[in-house]
Parts: sequence; structure tokens; C-alpha cells
Amino acid sequence: MYRKEIKVLDCTVRDGGLINNHNFDLKFVREVYKAVSAAGVDYIELGYKNSKELFSPKEYGPWKFCDDEEINKVVEGIESSTKISVMADVGRVKLDDVKPASESPVDMIRVACYTKDIDKAIYMVNNFNEKGYETTINIMAISKDLGHNLDEALHQVEGESKADVIYILDSFGSLYQENIKELAKRYKKIVKTKEIGFHGHNHQQLAFSNTIEAIINNVNYVDATVYGIGRAAGNCPLELLLGFLKNPKFDIRPILDLISKELVPLREKMEWGYIIPYAISGMLNEHPKLAMALRNSKDKENYREFYDKILNAEL
Repeated sequence: MYRKEIKVLDCTVRDGGLINNHNFDLKFVREVYKAVSAAGVDYIELGYKNSKELFSPKEYGPWKFCDDEEINKVVEGIESSTKISVMADVGRVKLDDVKPASESPVDMIRVACYTKDIDKAIYMVNNFNEKGYETTINIMAISKDLGHNLDEALHQVEGESKADVIYILDSFGSLYQENIKELAKRYKKIVKTKEIGFHGHNHQQLAFSNTIEAIINNVNYVDATVYGIGRAAGNCPLELLLGFLKNPKFDIRPILDLISKELVPLREKMEWGYIIPYAISGMLNEHPKLAMALRNSKDKENYREFYDKILNAEL
């Protein structure tokens, strides 16, 4: 499908960093940046903007903090029109630590929150907007909060925020295409002055098809990761998304090279992708943290017991 308004955001390093505490080395991040840039992808998200007073640099790698100095090392000497994004969770970043956009290599800051924290997210986004950044609000775990709270949050975003984009997030990989269609229409009915985005997780192998459904319903900002890397089941694979989009500005070849050279060897060291415990989490609309804990235990393949445990906890 070709629609010139569609923007693709790669979050390979940010989402992949949730597997290894954001400890990718500089060489890997530069290789991802080079490939994504050569592929013509619109944005690349390199990690989180977190306070070092809340998270220890001894425990987390540099992409948990995304200091401008580290980002400059990534982009140095690489010709690119791909914009740089970072994510800021509500309550985890000191606003005064964020320089004006004119002094930073970062172009976009995406603020992640739950519906209960929408006031704080709007405050952060407006602050970043005044500093010259493109901004988004990413409301997480909406599959758990599809009632009036979501509508109220959307009305606030529309009326009070300076965000450029508001994202639909399938945080638990539990939503189906009909859900995405309904949510896209719901967001657009309330949010008239901003673009809508979609970020899918692949617990039930639906991240790609749900992204297509979002695009069909006029969502113009879509997220993906190379080889689907990301926490637990991962995300919509970038190579599939580029193969679907018919915009000639995208070139899948650099992504295929990156998968061969970097992602295939990496997958021998790190686990992500469709695995039964993550599928169960998606089916039951639960956070994958219990499934992740199972995969690190001696009972990692005991699927039925895991299913019954979660089901009984729900009941």
C-alpha cells in the first residue's frame, strides 16, 4: 500500500534493549542506524531518556539514558535523513536534563504513560514541544482500559496537549484486527488535530497484520523492529512492513543485510519472538512478565501448568 503520509519508526534498539538492559555495544547500534538510514526509514528510536538518579548506569547500558554524547557517537560520519527518537516514561526523567532540540541530535521525544497519568504525560509533552522537539503520547496497555477512561484521556490529549501524534499501543499483544479497526476509528473521532500511530506486539503473531489493519484505517505512524526483536514476543518485523508498503523511498536490502550479519547471530544469545508462554499471555490479556520469568526457570517448557496458573489467578 502506498500512501505518502505514512511514517515508519524503527525501535530495534529501544525495544530490543528491554531484553538485555539496554546493553548493546556502540558497533551494533551504529550498524542498525546505518541500515535503517539506508533503507529510508523515517525515524529510529535509540532508547529511553531516564534519570541516572533513578536507574544505575552500573545495571543498565547507555541506551537506558540516551545521553546526547552517546547518540552523537552513533550518528557520527553517517549520512542520513532518518530522524532520531527517544522515549520518556512518565516520572522517570528530569525535564531540566533535556536540552533544547537545537542543542541535541534528538528530533522526537515520545512520552509513554497509562491513562491514569495522562495529565503528567501532557505536561511533559508540552515541555518538550516548547523545547523544539516533535512529540508523541503513547498510551500503554489500553487492552486493559478500553472504557470511559480512554475516551477522557483522548479528549485531554486533543484539547490540552501539543503532541504531534497519539499512539494506539497493543502492549500485551492481545488485540485482534477488529479491535484495531474500532480503536483507529475511536481515536480519530476524538483526536482531530493530530496524527494517529500504532505500536503492536507479537504475542499471538498478529503484530504485522494488526499494523496493516491500522494502515488500512488511515493510521499514518507505524512502529517496527528489525527481525521483530523486542521484549518477550517482540514487535512487528520491519522487513515485513517495508515489504508491504509500496513507497519507493524504502529499500529492504540494507535491512536484509543487517539481519544476516547482526540479528541472526544475536538471536543465538538472546531470546525473542513467538513462544507459547507469550502466546498464552496474549490470549489472556496479561503482561508478559510471568511468561518471561517462566522462560528463565527450569520449567520453561511446562506450558499447560503455566496456562492454568494464569487462568486460575484471573478467576
